[in-house]
Amino acid sequence: MTGFGPFPGVDENASERFVPKLAHLAARRFSAHRVVARILPTEWERGPARLATLYQRERPKLVLHFGVSANASSYVVETRARNTCAQREDATGALPSDTVLARNGPETRDVALPAADIVARLAALRIPATTSDDAGSYLCNAVLYRSLELAEEQDIDGVGFFHIPRVIPPALLKSKTERREMRFDWGSALLGGLEIVRTCLGRPPPSRRHVKFL
Repeated sequence: MTGFGPFPGVDENASERFVPKLAHLAARRFSAHRVVARILPTEWERGPARLATLYQRERPKLVLHFGVSANASSYVVETRARNTCAQREDATGALPSDTVLARNGPETRDVALPAADIVARLAALRIPATTSDDAGSYLCNAVLYRSLELAEEQDIDGVGFFHIPRVIPPALLKSKTERREMRFDWGSALLGGLEIVRTCLGRPPPSRRHVKFL
């Protein structure tokens, strides 16, 4: 699992806090699997390069990326990365060296994870989620594109990217009535993250009796 550090306009990146918390819970819930959490620098050069090093070192079977978006009010399941990058400064103030991510690469790369199933299973838990076929043109898209490229080289299908809101409100104690309403807070975000992992691992959804609201 990866998140991102700060970048211009976002002094505190929610994914930097979210990913270690989710990884800790996932390691306990899915103890048969080794869970690794890393925070990528939000930089045009070092972000994708760090990701390539992680692929080589960890040889992953499932790779889940998380990043923030000003347009997200809940989980946004990205389904496609585009071979483009905006002339926008990264965390160091640097601009990308080109207008595309890979000069000879395909225009788009599609995600193979079951996006519709993920959204449906989150909805069953009263956790809002949508799909998107446009991951933007900043570092989130760049990392997803590079990750799909690296996964193709290693014959891995399990790569996904999930946008979360820039600000996640604290979890509230919910009454039975309130739980009928969809709300995205730290509790539902982590519960949803576990369900994303469970879905990507091909495991059936939990019984409603065994769902613990975090």
